[in-house]
Amino acid sequence: MTSAPPDEPAAPRLRRIAHLDMDAFFASVELLRYPQLKGLAVVIGGGRRKVDELLHQSPDGQGLREPHFIPVADFPLLKDYVGRGVITTATYAARQFGVGSAMGMMKAAKLCPHAIVLPVDFEEVRRFSRLFKSTITEIAPVMQDRGVDEVYIDFTDVPGGQREGGRVLARLIQKSIFDVTGLTCSIGVAPNRLLAKMASEFNKPNGISIVHEEDLKDRIWPLNVRKINGIGPKAGEKLASLGITTIGQLAAQDPQWLIERFGKSSGAWMHRVAWGRDDSPVVTESEPVGMSRETTFDRDLHAVRDRAELGRIFTDLCERVAADLQRKGYVGKTIGIKLRYDDFKIATRDQTLDRYTQDAATIRRAAGLCLKRVPLDRKLRLLGVRVGTLEREGDVPDGPPEPRPPRSREADPYTRPLF
Repeated sequence: MTSAPPDEPAAPRLRRIAHLDMDAFFASVELLRYPQLKGLAVVIGGGRRKVDELLHQSPDGQGLREPHFIPVADFPLLKDYVGRGVITTATYAARQFGVGSAMGMMKAAKLCPHAIVLPVDFEEVRRFSRLFKSTITEIAPVMQDRGVDEVYIDFTDVPGGQREGGRVLARLIQKSIFDVTGLTCSIGVAPNRLLAKMASEFNKPNGISIVHEEDLKDRIWPLNVRKINGIGPKAGEKLASLGITTIGQLAAQDPQWLIERFGKSSGAWMHRVAWGRDDSPVVTESEPVGMSRETTFDRDLHAVRDRAELGRIFTDLCERVAADLQRKGYVGKTIGIKLRYDDFKIATRDQTLDRYTQDAATIRRAAGLCLKRVPLDRKLRLLGVRVGTLEREGDVPDGPPEPRPPRSREADPYTRPLF
């Protein structure tokens, strides 16, 4: 285990919180497998296709070839992609053309047709995610997991966490992650999580940015209000319509003026975060509020004409959510569905059961009832199933016994398939 250099004894202990973000994580994991693509425009997204399987076949079809020996010219290009896939991430070379996460791959193909496209390998990504996080906690144990590629870390009482505002410890963590995984990350260190997250974007990739309270005016206030984690597109548009585009302009507003336009809670919060105030702790363990599975179809599906296919997909989603609950030791009682139609409009419905469950058949019956409450006259692009109101298995409050299922399948409204 690598140890951090000690702090100077006389240094006052200021609160130092870091936000660490892996650089183009999904793409970087693939570049370890295909180093010949380094520096090129590459996008990661969509499911595995036949062309991806053929890529690894030797030219004579008699065996497999090593990934790092595959010629660049053999990789599939984005301009030839056909489907409904969405970009998970892109290399920085591809981002220069306006390609970014959550963009449809067909749209991205118009911006960067020469980009190489690779499927997402979730198993490999999760393996590297566990690896870089375990590397961090060996050095700084107070870490909050914020997803597959980012974390918050409390530097305050860690050796080296006060030196140069946290830069010494950030360098050590960066180097340790690279030594173990071969991947780079960007780190922002600040007095709180709010500012640390913004700071981690200042010097990407493979950068370290240090922010102190006195830096607020010069480094934070010139930023667009959308840089504040929690101000989304709608709030950003409304602020812009009021002549507020920067964080500094937001900070200059009277709190009551913001409350009158955004409500008591949101208005007060906006004023507070514009002044860089955030007391939220770095939480090492947090309970999930829900678990979900969803899928975007390769083609639009109709509830009647594609009933059998939709039924199989629906059942599979319920079984996968149930497996997630069982694997992670949770039960839930609010079952919901999500539909996206061919016009991109979204419909959601949910239903709360009398007791908690992690059973796939129970989830499917309840989700089926939710489906009966949404219009199914348009084709569907996406279908999702969610289980919320979670409790740890074994910590479930007492409730009435689950109703006995009807004897006749045809008489059972829970099991009669909608599609």
